[in-house]
Amino acid sequence: MNTKTAKIAKPRKNALVMFIHKMGSPPWFYNFTGKFIPWLWLIFGVLAAWGLYLGLVKGPADYLQGESVRIIYLHVPAAWMSMLIYSTMAVMAFIALVWRIRIVEILAMTSAPIGAAFTIVTLTAGSLWGRPTWGTYWVWDARLTSELVLLFLYLGVIGLYNAIDEPRKAARAACLLSLVGAVNLPIIHYSVKWWNTLHQGSSISLLGGSSIDASILWPMLIVAVAAKFFYAANLLTRARVKLLEQDMRKGWVRDVLKEKN
Repeated sequence: MNTKTAKIAKPRKNALVMFIHKMGSPPWFYNFTGKFIPWLWLIFGVLAAWGLYLGLVKGPADYLQGESVRIIYLHVPAAWMSMLIYSTMAVMAFIALVWRIRIVEILAMTSAPIGAAFTIVTLTAGSLWGRPTWGTYWVWDARLTSELVLLFLYLGVIGLYNAIDEPRKAARAACLLSLVGAVNLPIIHYSVKWWNTLHQGSSISLLGGSSIDASILWPMLIVAVAAKFFYAANLLTRARVKLLEQDMRKGWVRDVLKEKN
């Protein structure tokens, strides 16, 4: 029985290793991910429309904040994504630096513009919410300031990557910067606990006890899930374009372009 079990387990392990190796192959990665991108965009569109409809149309106004509370359906998911994307980029940067996998380098670098966009949305929506709530669009609050630093880190990664002509060297330098910048993530998360800030603390707990009413919480969570599908679809789309740009003179790219024409 033990021998049979070992024989069954071995092919599964080999299949996983083979899959990882295949993902490192540009033509295989391009063709494989292309099958999922339309579905990722579709799921994002459905979830985003559903969540925003529940929040902006069906959802009630807050008894204290009034209609301005609806900004959180954009602000909170964008804030979560700004941190999630940076942490994902930092993990991919570590993998890229240690194992020198070009596909992972590209994924890390193409994450930066998406994360920067979410961070801009976070800061903009937060400012619009702050005007009726705090009486001003901006204060040098610990949470707001550390989120602004996050935007500068994203822009730094993008700028450094585009400042070096050789793509592999550029990716390694930018990956190193993204790893250093990851120290800002716990500062953003714990800023409302470490310092006295105007920004409210966390109102949502995965273990229960969320202080937000369900009529507001569920639309916000649906939009948050939609944002993750947006990131996945956008990331893979950008990565495939970047692969085509870097391998433009290779045979597999010519074959792809011939099929499209």
